[in-house]
Amino acid sequence: MKNLFVRFMKDDSGATAIEYGLIAAGISVAIIAVVNGLGTKLNTSFNSISTQLK
Repeated sequence: MKNLFVRFMKDDSGATAIEYGLIAAGISVAIIAVVNGLGTKLNTSFNSISTQLK
């Protein structure tokens, strides 16, 4: 039982998974921010073109 506990305490694979999860979350937040800004810019452009065509 003691050996099992020692192996459990030395195992840090869960910490690695959490780190990868945080990195993925950070990347997704950055992508959402860029897409949101780009979408606003495209919407303005399309509205301008639509107004000029009328």
